[in-house]
Amino acid sequence: MAKVELKQPVVQAIAEDVKDAQAVVLVDYRGLTVAQDTAMRKELREAGVIYKVCKNTMMRRAFEGTEFAGLDEYLEGPSAIAISKDDATAPARIICKFAKEAKALEVKAGVVEGNVYDANGIVELSKVPSREELLSKLLGSIQSPITNLARVLNQIAEQSGEGAVEEAPAAE
Repeated sequence: MAKVELKQPVVQAIAEDVKDAQAVVLVDYRGLTVAQDTAMRKELREAGVIYKVCKNTMMRRAFEGTEFAGLDEYLEGPSAIAISKDDATAPARIICKFAKEAKALEVKAGVVEGNVYDANGIVELSKVPSREELLSKLLGSIQSPITNLARVLNQIAEQSGEGAVEEAPAAE
């Protein structure tokens, strides 16, 4: 009976972490060096992503009745979980980037905005830029024509200004 009571706070903590999450990615972290794990954790933390190593049974209980229950079939072997409440693609982007360098890191599956994806789906999602990158690209594409228009208008103003200066002495 005491074991169940000890496990309940852990299950509640996982449930609280995944509540309102945009994305949850499961990974098998076996074989990562301490340096690789530390670097990955640092980058995840800087991106606002929660990263935890949890027991599969605890995650299974925490996921019950939620959109994350679809991850149950992937909960085998050692598992770590990356959770993002803000950026839906951040966990996939960062983990897949590290998996290229650290071959031991294996993406298992994930849930992004309510949809369950296998490892291949998460890899594809990792290629989607962050919301900030997409917004800056949009802003850049909007600004470009305005900047070009301003440049052209400035050149016209400079040319007509030069013409006005040249004509002024002739009028005397």
